[in-house]
Amino acid sequence: MVVALKTRRRAALKAFRYVATGVLVVAALVVARHGWRIYMTSPWTRDGMVRVQVANVAPQISGQIVEVRTNDNQHVHKGDVLYVIEKFDFEVALDNAKATILTREADLAVKKAQNARRAILTTLSTSIEEKQVFDGNAKMAEAALASAKAGLSQADINLQRTEVRSPVDGYVTNLLMRVGDFARAGTPNLSVIDEHSYWIDAYFEETKLANIHVGDPVEATLLGFQEPIRGQIESITGGISAANAASSTQGLPNVDPIFTWVRLAQRIPVRVRIEQVPPEVPLVAGMTCSVSVVGGEGMPAARRDRGLFYRLENLL
Repeated sequence: MVVALKTRRRAALKAFRYVATGVLVVAALVVARHGWRIYMTSPWTRDGMVRVQVANVAPQISGQIVEVRTNDNQHVHKGDVLYVIEKFDFEVALDNAKATILTREADLAVKKAQNARRAILTTLSTSIEEKQVFDGNAKMAEAALASAKAGLSQADINLQRTEVRSPVDGYVTNLLMRVGDFARAGTPNLSVIDEHSYWIDAYFEETKLANIHVGDPVEATLLGFQEPIRGQIESITGGISAANAASSTQGLPNVDPIFTWVRLAQRIPVRVRIEQVPPEVPLVAGMTCSVSVVGGEGMPAARRDRGLFYRLENLL
C-alpha cells in the first residue's frame, strides 16, 4: 500500500515537471515572438543623440584682447559683453572722423558761398562754364561731407565692436582665450551654446519608417537617467550618403561586396523637437539616449504588443 502510494506520488511529480516545463517553454516562445515583433515593427531605437546649435563668436575688428568678462561654462544672456579689444586705435579713428566732418562742413560752406555769388552774376561778369565749375565744386563738397559722415558712422561702430557680445542666450564652452591674445576679424575664438536650440537626432532603421510620421509624440531616455524627455517628431531626413555612389580614383563605380542573404538595414536620421525636460535631467550635447515613438498613426498595435511583452516578462 505504501509502495503504491509512493509510486503514484512519484508519477504525479514527474507529470507536473513535464507540464511546468512545457508551460515555461510555451511562455518563452510567446515572449520571444512578441519581442521579435516589437523589434521589427515598433518604432524605437537606442541610437539617439542630443544635439545643439553652437554660435562660434568672432570679432568684427582686429586687436589685442585687454579684458575677458566671462568664464568657461558660464551662463550668459544675449548682448552680454564676452571680452574687450584694445580701444585706443579706434578712439583715435573716431576723433579723426569727427575732425574730418568739421573740415568737410567748412569746405562745403565756402563752396556754396562761392557758387551762390557766381549764380547771381550775369554772363557779362562770368561765363557759363565758370558757373558750372563752381556749381560742381559745391556738389563735390556735399559728396565729400556725406562720405565723411559715413566714415564717422564706421568709426563709431568699430569702436562699439571692441566689446564683443554674446549673440544668443546660453553657455560659454571650451574657453581658451586669455588677456593679451590677438583677436583677428572673422576668426572665431569663443563658442556659446544656444540654450534654446537643443534637439535630438534619432537614427531609426529603415524598416521602421512606415510607422513614423511627423508630429508623432516621442519619449527619449538619456543613458543614466530614468525620467524620459518628451518631444515630437519634427522632420525625417530626405537622404543619406550612399557608399556605392562614390567613384573610385579611376572614375569607375565603387561597389561594396555584400552577403547575398544578409541585408543590413540603413539608419535614417529623424529630428525630434524637445518639448518637456524633467528638472533633474541635464541636457548636454553629445549625450546618447533611447528614443521611442509613443503615439501617432500605426502605433496602437505596437503599444499593445509592447504591453503584452512586458506582462509576459513579469510573469517569467
